[in-house]
Amino acid sequence: MKTRLFFSAAIWSVIATNAQVKSGFKGQDPITAVSTVTRPVEKQWKGVFDKTGNEVFFGNDFVGARLNGVVKLDDNTFSVLIAPENAPINGSPWYAFKVWSKTVKEIQIRFDYPPNVRHRYNAKISTDGKQWKASENGTFVKKEKDSNYVLKVKVSTDTTWIAAQELKTSKEISQWISSLKNKNNTAEASIGLTAEGRKIPVFSIGNPSSKNKILISGRNHPPEVTGHYALEAFVESLTADTPLAKKFRKKFEVYVIPLLNPDGVDGGFWRHNSGGIDLNRDYNEFNQPETRAVRDFLKNEIKDSNKLWFAIDFHSTHDDIYYTVDPNLKGNIPGFVPNWLNKVKDGIPNYTPHVKPLYFKPPTFTLFSYLFETYKTEALVFEIGDNTPKDFIKKKGEVSGEEFMKLILENVKN
Repeated sequence: MKTRLFFSAAIWSVIATNAQVKSGFKGQDPITAVSTVTRPVEKQWKGVFDKTGNEVFFGNDFVGARLNGVVKLDDNTFSVLIAPENAPINGSPWYAFKVWSKTVKEIQIRFDYPPNVRHRYNAKISTDGKQWKASENGTFVKKEKDSNYVLKVKVSTDTTWIAAQELKTSKEISQWISSLKNKNNTAEASIGLTAEGRKIPVFSIGNPSSKNKILISGRNHPPEVTGHYALEAFVESLTADTPLAKKFRKKFEVYVIPLLNPDGVDGGFWRHNSGGIDLNRDYNEFNQPETRAVRDFLKNEIKDSNKLWFAIDFHSTHDDIYYTVDPNLKGNIPGFVPNWLNKVKDGIPNYTPHVKPLYFKPPTFTLFSYLFETYKTEALVFEIGDNTPKDFIKKKGEVSGEEFMKLILENVKN
């Protein structure tokens, strides 16, 4: 047993070291105001792109797809055109499409984006749209002005799926929620509808009679799948059949809103909702139905003697980082966030959390800053790197959940 434990610690030490910030990533600057008044978005044409010599075919006729055009450059080289839902927009291009051929052959796929947009997500490959593997055959071509990523892939009559990240659409997230129904959470409900009529799912964990509330949220931004992995691992630690989790669930009720932007996710958008807006800039004006749904849901739930103690909003970015409220601003449990992150650090060998304050004063544009100002809840943004290994994300989510439960139980006595 000792040998196994030592081996496990050594493995996690290596993974944690590899997951540390190596690119000089400093995180984003403080959020500034942008208009969140609804703007038009351009829907994709959906179907099969067969104007490639009737030999190789590309398709985008599935939920979460993003493919705007295909150009045949030669018999084995194709340019895929990837455009956003509207502009201006954060230059983090999402793509997802299928490709197949009449014969087995290796092709090159060149990714072409609008001016001043660079490739961000290294390709993930699947043969069924469910099981994915990161490709090692992508090359950055820095000298070409109109392209900076070329992917080599073998195709055949069987479908090959290619995407920026694994597909985690509203269907997959609903299936995940259903898998938790026997693990101490209520049936899936909704906080409201999007402009396209999709439900914004919510479920709760723990004691609905408790006055002590916690909020967990994710997917303001469609491509941020690695952040969803962390949300899943964190939530599953709260639903575990352990003495700690059982004690926690007796004392708290946790609201989980795992998919804040189902229109954007299912529409294969880069960043925005179907109103053409970055939702995580609209928690001041509340021009969009999704942000209003969050606001109104919490107004209804956090009233009388109920108290929102903590809120975590899961995201993805270039490297792992936690965005926090300025420590000079005091919430419900001063000092809780640094104490918690220190516990996470101790729980993962050779891991040092990257922490950066991002909210300093009103107005509030992001969800976590709105929650802090409105409810004085301890709040942070839990960001996972685009390429952080899935095993490490799971470990980090589990350790974070366990240490969170321990610490919140110590600090909330009523």
